Amino acid sequence: MRKPKALKPGDTLAIISPASPLTQEQNEKGLKFLRDQGYITRLFPHCYDADGFLAGSDKDRAEDLVSAFLDSSIDGIYCSRGGYGCSRLIPYLDFDLLVEHPKQLIGFSDLTVIHAALNQRGLPTLHAPMALTLNTPREPWVYESLFAAMRGENPIPNSAPTGKTLVPGKATGELVGGCLILIADLIGTDEQINMDGKIVLIEDVDEMPHRIDAKLTQLINGGCIQNAAGILIGEMTRTDERADPLIGMKPWREIIRERLAPLKIPTVYDFPCGHAKQMLSLPLGVSVTLDADSGTLAYNESHCQL
Repeated sequence: MRKPKALKPGDTLAIISPASPLTQEQNEKGLKFLRDQGYITRLFPHCYDADGFLAGSDKDRAEDLVSAFLDSSIDGIYCSRGGYGCSRLIPYLDFDLLVEHPKQLIGFSDLTVIHAALNQRGLPTLHAPMALTLNTPREPWVYESLFAAMRGENPIPNSAPTGKTLVPGKATGELVGGCLILIADLIGTDEQINMDGKIVLIEDVDEMPHRIDAKLTQLINGGCIQNAAGILIGEMTRTDERADPLIGMKPWREIIRERLAPLKIPTVYDFPCGHAKQMLSLPLGVSVTLDADSGTLAYNESHCQL
């Protein structure tokens, strides 16, 4: 494992847009939060590019990501937003080269693809709010979690809520995963997440209930998740609201129970992470202990060099 450095005030963060586009106005409030904490922000050349649902061409977005890793004056990499597009970068990225220049990569949602590729090569990353996410006011513990994680400290404040027990038990393993649809999209690729013996984080946004069922079923039918040590479910944000009346309605929590409880793996749901309005920042690629009885997660190590 090659851990990135902890980020302290005065460090320089590369601001990149590896997926969908956003405007300077959408970006500025999040960047102000970073600057108010003492970080220096540097916009990379294609940060505000736009090509339909992508923040510019695949080649240009990949170039910004690679340049940020290889630039010795950059201390960490902060993503502006998710959306869609990171999977299209894979042909342009030498992940082994990036891991040789370990830096914190901060983001979530579509960034699940890049997190997965780096984590499986031994580089921990940070599943955390992005600049666009911070454009909306959050609870104080959300910011506390983010900046503690960036500093390599415990990312779970005492004031943060806990999850709910689906399957009781305790489990220890490396935390992997992220956005469900991206986890499923990686199946059959070189970057498919190995879930055996791992604590698997799952969350999503704006997917219809039957699509949540479909993606969980894909993980089960593919034999991907049965040997996980534990499962940590965040929120399926706005899923119940997007039910198709022509197909029928089943609440996502009921789907989770129906599909995952039979696996008899310690499982927590409604954990405060992902696209939920209030979310924790969770380092991926390091050892954690999931206590499904109490609905809590504890880190056994920092993801950073302190």
